[in-house]
Amino acid sequence: MSRAPSHLFYQGRERRPVLDQARGIYMWDVDGRRYIDGSSGAMVCNIGHSNPRVLEAMRRQMERATFGYRLHFETEASEALAARTAALMPEGLDRVFFVSGGSEAVESAMKLARQWALATGQPGRWKIITREPSYHGSTLGALSITGYDALTDPFLPMMRPMPRVPAPRAYLDGLDPADPATGRHYADQLRARIEAEGPETVLGFIVEPVGGASTGALVPPAGYMEAVEEVCRDYGILLILDEVMTGAGRTGAFCAAEHSATRPDIMVLSKGFAAGYVPLGAMVAHRDIVEAILDAGGFLHGYTYAGNPLACAAGLAVIDEIEREGLVANAAARGDVLLSRLRTLMARYTVIGDVRGKGLLTAFEFVSDRQTMAPLPPGARAFARFVEMAYARGLIVYSRRTRGGYAGDHVLVAPPLIVTEPQIDEIAGLLDETLAEFSAEFAVPEPV
Repeated sequence: MSRAPSHLFYQGRERRPVLDQARGIYMWDVDGRRYIDGSSGAMVCNIGHSNPRVLEAMRRQMERATFGYRLHFETEASEALAARTAALMPEGLDRVFFVSGGSEAVESAMKLARQWALATGQPGRWKIITREPSYHGSTLGALSITGYDALTDPFLPMMRPMPRVPAPRAYLDGLDPADPATGRHYADQLRARIEAEGPETVLGFIVEPVGGASTGALVPPAGYMEAVEEVCRDYGILLILDEVMTGAGRTGAFCAAEHSATRPDIMVLSKGFAAGYVPLGAMVAHRDIVEAILDAGGFLHGYTYAGNPLACAAGLAVIDEIEREGLVANAAARGDVLLSRLRTLMARYTVIGDVRGKGLLTAFEFVSDRQTMAPLPPGARAFARFVEMAYARGLIVYSRRTRGGYAGDHVLVAPPLIVTEPQIDEIAGLLDETLAEFSAEFAVPEPV
């Protein structure tokens, strides 16, 4: 059926079916075709679609107030969500600043860190070291700490890029990820970069404790997170954890920092934090950082929708649902099943060079040669082609490129945390069909 031209524009001209409804892990277009949400949107819909208890909580709040500007009123919803969030954070992180999304949360963290340096008599500290590859948001500030050349290169004249260190991609570097010496190796690169920049100029280090879109669910080597925390403490710089994608149970812990008992100074959350029901995110900071800034005159930053009561009511209901349904534990258990299914596919299809992930944040990376880990030809845009093949079968997955954004195709598989084992088998079956077609198109040997 033909459709009128759209006045909307996003990345390109491609049109998609019109969404009619969504329930659980499934979505339907207006023609009645069903899709499996195998990536939770963009790793957002952690509790699944159209949860009735969340919708009811939103309805109750809408009947009271949908907006209250933070300089005019406190709201019960924002106070309750802040207290609940603080209780779920690592020790000391008990000051919460609400935003509308991940990029805003990262910008807030950058500005909070800088104002802390000024408030504590360290005006020379302004550099935030990031990893390459990495992705921390689409605003110019967030892009300045993003190590993804395909996204940052066009805007370099408009921003001040920050120093980078290599992400701990042991599988590409021929190192053993289970050996703590590997984790220490990559942490030593951070130490060397701090020394090269001048420790007195370095403000912080930002890192995803489990990689997101830019590294394809990269799990750090043993000891890595502990070692980078130690480096940060040695130089008095702030450790900022980007848990926009990993937070709210995605990796089998409420925050991925729990897997290594990492104690950050600042953490940012979004995506699964409100699970797609409303735009919502949070920056959570150590009380000492916030108190120093408030003592110095206040935080010079803000957003109109910060602490919106409707968004906070939805976020509180999402956390209720995560806890009521045991979704953190389900993510851990079902994640093991999903990784097992992906490894079975890797054994059959030589185009897969690596399978990785934690909980229900998993990925597989394509290669042209497993021995050398050479990527598929960049011009083929294999990552986008695979997504289209899967979509044609009614399976939604998410893809990016691991090697700076210009090569190294990978696919993220990250269904909602409510997924069942039979549903994982359904996803694996559709991936199997897609891989068979994909392997044939890219002239990769037949499955074993």
